[in-house]
Amino acid sequence: MARRKILFLPNNYYHIYNRGAHQNNIFRTDGDYKFLLKYVKKEIERCAITVVAYCLMDNHYHFLLRQNGDTEISQFIQAVFNIYTKAFNTKYKLSGTLFEGPFKAIHVDRSEYLLHLCRYIHRNPLEAKMVVRPEQWDYSNYAEFIGKRNGDLVDREFVKINFDTPEAYEDFVMNYVPPEKTQKELRHYLFWD
Repeated sequence: MARRKILFLPNNYYHIYNRGAHQNNIFRTDGDYKFLLKYVKKEIERCAITVVAYCLMDNHYHFLLRQNGDTEISQFIQAVFNIYTKAFNTKYKLSGTLFEGPFKAIHVDRSEYLLHLCRYIHRNPLEAKMVVRPEQWDYSNYAEFIGKRNGDLVDREFVKINFDTPEAYEDFVMNYVPPEKTQKELRHYLFWD
């Protein structure tokens, strides 16, 4: 197996994501989501990883993580998803790979990108039209960011440092229009297509 080109270093942020093989669902029930989150909570303590933002969708996931110590994020992700894949395959009487391939990892080294990524992750269920408001999706930590849920998987200090109030983050997320939507609307207005 080829080695990753990305280095996982202490005190650095990483966007980690993957999707189901053949775009199949990797979560089928509430219990599946909860099972994974249980192992995430267990492994973040063991591995000294901080979850900044996350969103679990039916067929993919996103995590924005900070590596706090020497245990690499790759070890954390492998531990969590190896356990999850085995449990999923056992539960649904499947075998083989659950994911499209190895997880993807992007080093996040700019604060503007870090904040945009939080918003992008939290808007996933909204963009997929699964909810009207992001806090309606139980499998992200958006509700923690805006003070409507008291979960463990969030870096509250990060939220406080970057947003004066929970409402400021809510505005940041809800009043965003992705550039492709703006371009599509502008193209329609200009060219009547």
